[in-house]
Amino acid sequence: MLGLKLLTDPRWANIAESNLEEILTDHAWCEQKAASNSIMLITQNPEFEDLVHELTDIAIEEMQHFKMVIDIIKDRGYTLGRERKDDYVGQLMKFLRKDGSRNQAFVDRLLFAAMIEARSCERFRVLSKNIKDEFLAKFYYDLMISEANHYTTFLNFARKYAVDVDVDTRWQAWLDFEGELIQSYGKKEYIHG
Repeated sequence: MLGLKLLTDPRWANIAESNLEEILTDHAWCEQKAASNSIMLITQNPEFEDLVHELTDIAIEEMQHFKMVIDIIKDRGYTLGRERKDDYVGQLMKFLRKDGSRNQAFVDRLLFAAMIEARSCERFRVLSKNIKDEFLAKFYYDLMISEANHYTTFLNFARKYAVDVDVDTRWQAWLDFEGELIQSYGKKEYIHG
């Protein structure tokens, strides 16, 4: 369904589970950044009323996820660490179109968001199926469903609002780029690491 070119090795869940404090801290900041990305899209595109309403809901939901993760961190006696640089997202940002029309940049930013949601969904699936902690396995299963909905929302808005972009062709380019990029990841206790 997601179209990802390379799936995460299930053994990555073992790496994540070996340092739950680190994976949970990284996850919390991923949720905060996802909320911020939705807010940024809203502030740059207020003329699209349905997008504003839908992405407001997503931003709120992402912050609810942030709260859920920091509650887990607290309940387990862990400490929320400082925000981490997300190298995976940084590399994806380099693929964003820097030239072209405003519409092309807008559509590409929606595809960028869809790509991150797709990979997060896939990683949450790996955790839900492979982590031994039953509470976290259920937690990540529920979040997997949420991320899948976000992925389709961003992709559908890209298709709806594209004026001078062949969205399916550009989405395929994103999938191809990410498929190459992700080969360097999956070895650390980060959601995208």
